[in-house]
Amino acid sequence: MIELHSAQLDAWIVAFAFPLARILGFIATVPIWNTPGIPRRTRLILGLAIAVAIIPALPPMPPVAPASLAGLMILGQQTLLGMAMGFAVRLVFTAINLAGDFMGFQMGLSFATFYDPLNSSQTPVISEFLNLIALLLFLSLNGHLLYVATLARSFLVFPVGSFPGSGSWLNLAELATQIFSFGLLLSLPVVVALMITNLSLAVLTRAAPQLNIFALGFPLTLLGGFAVLSVSLNYLATPLQSIYELALTAMLEFAAPAGR
Repeated sequence: MIELHSAQLDAWIVAFAFPLARILGFIATVPIWNTPGIPRRTRLILGLAIAVAIIPALPPMPPVAPASLAGLMILGQQTLLGMAMGFAVRLVFTAINLAGDFMGFQMGLSFATFYDPLNSSQTPVISEFLNLIALLLFLSLNGHLLYVATLARSFLVFPVGSFPGSGSWLNLAELATQIFSFGLLLSLPVVVALMITNLSLAVLTRAAPQLNIFALGFPLTLLGGFAVLSVSLNYLATPLQSIYELALTAMLEFAAPAGR
């Protein structure tokens, strides 16, 4: 006759509940999986499937009762840690949207927005275009599988029961400063080309004051921006791959010691 003791049941619950809390917190904030277009039930099933797949390879869980105060604190810590990991990835991916904003502003398309049903907000067309290209490229590189692999590795870097210190959250805040540098680097070809175009139009206006700069400048800026953007798309894979690598690295290194 099989006998089950409360200690065995607690160990089974802890072995499943603590990793699941981190996984669900990660899915709730990471790009691609946190879009409102994916139903919550689907995300919950995805979290359960990932937990069942990686739990056998995880290190032992701390011997605490799941309903105790210590167990509830660890459960909350794991949820917060998963959300912080997903937020670190989201910070890096925001650089792509910022690059689209820079391009649209220089091209005169900052006012051209449309309703995005996935984010439930008005989104600039250039930002949405770059974001879709970046997400498709990320999926083509099996980025969703890299999510799972990095998430499983996080249980070795941050074992259940340990929690990053205050310096780790400072590193997460400093990670946000890289949004502007990466966004500017992605948009630099279009920004520089349109800057040269605007300087040429300024010289042309001084040479021929009878020209209507408003009627001539906007079409030229728009066409020039699209031409440079279409050419730069052929070379966009390399910087985007660097952003993906930084995003996956940020999942594990945001809790590294400050200055590292």
